[in-house]
Amino acid sequence: MGLTSACKAVIRSHRLLLTLSLGYLLSACTTQHPDADFALALPSARVETRDAPSTAELQQPTQVVVLGTSTPIPDAFRAGPSIAVIHKGESYLFDVGAGAVRQATIARYRYDIPSLYPSQICCAFLSHLHSDHMLDLSELSHTFWWRRREPVRAWGPRGIEQIASAMEDLIAIDVDLRVNGLQPVQNPDGYKTQVQVIEPGILLRKDDLVIEAFLVNHGDIEPAYGFRVTTADLSMVISGDTAYSETVAEKSRGVDLLFHEVISREGLARNSPGFQRYHNSAHTTTDELARLANIAQPKLLVLYHGLYYGTEESGVLDEIAALYDGEVVLAADLQLFKN
Repeated sequence: MGLTSACKAVIRSHRLLLTLSLGYLLSACTTQHPDADFALALPSARVETRDAPSTAELQQPTQVVVLGTSTPIPDAFRAGPSIAVIHKGESYLFDVGAGAVRQATIARYRYDIPSLYPSQICCAFLSHLHSDHMLDLSELSHTFWWRRREPVRAWGPRGIEQIASAMEDLIAIDVDLRVNGLQPVQNPDGYKTQVQVIEPGILLRKDDLVIEAFLVNHGDIEPAYGFRVTTADLSMVISGDTAYSETVAEKSRGVDLLFHEVISREGLARNSPGFQRYHNSAHTTTDELARLANIAQPKLLVLYHGLYYGTEESGVLDEIAALYDGEVVLAADLQLFKN
């Protein structure tokens, strides 16, 4: 089986081998291909319910699964942007791009993470309300909704309430058919997404888990947020969509993992003046990201949500390596990180 270009990018980076010495376990990059061997062993259409996380789940270290790394551009090998943080038997999704829920189902069995079964996922945090970051929010809220213990909790910028209301309108006929029909319904309110508008600061504290939101600069898209997640055994920052940001640099100082969007400087130069102006105002080019990483000095810089515009995906690693000598990898869908 041939390797995808994303896999080649990871393999070509000598930093991957060095990263392993830091204690991070990175998944095999061929898993994003639909013919990957693991797919043959995945169970099909299994009903899963649970009342609470198991003892084994509670004892697991914090894990991070990259569910999707794509952009608004249709991609045959990547789902839309979504990063899952799994801590003490609960899964927290940061952005829910198209395909994220199916990826969560695959990751649930591939890595034996029960809380990634779609109707077990508790929470979603939206960095901003561009479609590519939230198209699967309805999928998450409404997949197997009648068997949910609790509805999905979703944090997002102002406007999230309007989206939740529209989602209820979307599912209303399905709800009526199931609740008023012969089908047993465990939770008739399971479809009602519980939303909270993000304000900068601490969004959630649970045991040793702290999730913080901070403003980033996504051009004329306001507000847009990045996230800092800390637990007893892991610290990480997720940039969301942003131009170069001193705030991201400050929040990321010394973290274990910095997930950051990226756009190839070489690829950007191939765009029209209009798109160059837009991307320079809203996204972070490789040279700018290298400057940010030199300030933040994360233990591992993970590139995702990349725009390449005809250049080799691995080229962003070379562009950053020319200006930054820290550890960098280009994330693949379904890649796992943990201490």
